Amino acid sequence: MRHGSKGFTLVELMAVLAILAVLAALVYPSYTQQVVKARRIEAQLALLDIMQRQEQYRALHHSYLAFSIDTEDADTGQFPTWTGNSAAASAHELDGYACPGQEIAHCIELRARPGTANVDAGFADPDCGDLTLDSTGRQTASGPSARCWP
Repeated sequence: MRHGSKGFTLVELMAVLAILAVLAALVYPSYTQQVVKARRIEAQLALLDIMQRQEQYRALHHSYLAFSIDTEDADTGQFPTWTGNSAAASAHELDGYACPGQEIAHCIELRARPGTANVDAGFADPDCGDLTLDSTGRQTASGPSARCWP
């Protein structure tokens, strides 16, 4: 060993890299879970906001208004079709349609679908899948988890 040499040996650098790799392997799954939860909450808030707008629309027009990303109508433009600032930055695509077995004038079901072709297709929420909220207040999810809505 030379005296007065500065720097790190290769063994020291490899030890640090091994420690960092172990830490990353432990932390990354927790980080990705938190990202999914944050995106899910973003979708829930968007559904609640749109439902409030739909109730205001119904008060004026005596009917709810179905909408989707494919709908090109002046009225439907007031309802966002994704959760983020742009489609590419969004994890969920949003749409609204008549509740099953009912007319749109009486009941609307809003849906947030994760990772569609129109938004970030790389995003997935295997625990909850599609989130839905209808005008009766019913909140559901298509995934296996029972903890999708607060």
